[in-house]
Amino acid sequence: MCIMRSLKNISYVILISLLFCGIASCKKDDYYKDGGLAQAKFEGSIMAYLDSKPREFDSIAQIVRLAGLEEDFKTKEFTFFAPRDENIKRLIGLARGNAQNGPSGANMLLYQLGRDTIKTLADVDSTIWRKYLLRYMFNGKRKLMDYPQIDFDLLNVYKGQNYTSFGNTVSNIGVVYNDAINDSDKNNITRLKYMGYRQLHISYIPDISRPREWISCPVASSDIQPDNGVVHVIDYTKAEFGYGRGEVMVDILESKR
Repeated sequence: MCIMRSLKNISYVILISLLFCGIASCKKDDYYKDGGLAQAKFEGSIMAYLDSKPREFDSIAQIVRLAGLEEDFKTKEFTFFAPRDENIKRLIGLARGNAQNGPSGANMLLYQLGRDTIKTLADVDSTIWRKYLLRYMFNGKRKLMDYPQIDFDLLNVYKGQNYTSFGNTVSNIGVVYNDAINDSDKNNITRLKYMGYRQLHISYIPDISRPREWISCPVASSDIQPDNGVVHVIDYTKAEFGYGRGEVMVDILESKR
């Protein structure tokens, strides 16, 4: 992300609402968006797992290859917090608008600046894909049970733990222990603290000097175990690619000056 001051001013004005929405949309929510825990074992690499799920990860698999990370996804041992294709689609938007809606996402900004819109994923600079994918990759194999507890209302007690990604960015990762609630008797609802289902969260920290300004996103399916690592699938309805698509869009604009 070196950009001319005038371009920065234009892009930030257009992006400000998108940045707000992107940050605000990642919050705690129901774990079981995709039915909870996915089938644990997968015979093959992380790359093979992504290729085996084209509905969810076709675009993600493509940008892994464009970023020059295919061999890492095949052989390196790591934990991957996987975004979904829907996040890429929202980031880019329509290559060509129609009379009613026009282009959206990054393509909206490119169109308004009179620049070529993105027709294929290869139209985005590969260094951009690499930069943001590395934010989701962490050394070693870590399943849900390997992360500490986090309580977003009691961070001084249950604070999760900070981890440095392959991209040298920092995220807090922790497990929310939800309460078990029995409401079969509406006149006598019982709640058992921390005894309900457990949900993994990853919280990107944009500025480590401000450690409580997090962009927190829940995991929809955890503990998928290919041969060379662990995959946790982020809830795409509560996340943006790169943890905030506004930042990614600024990078795309810079690359197309």
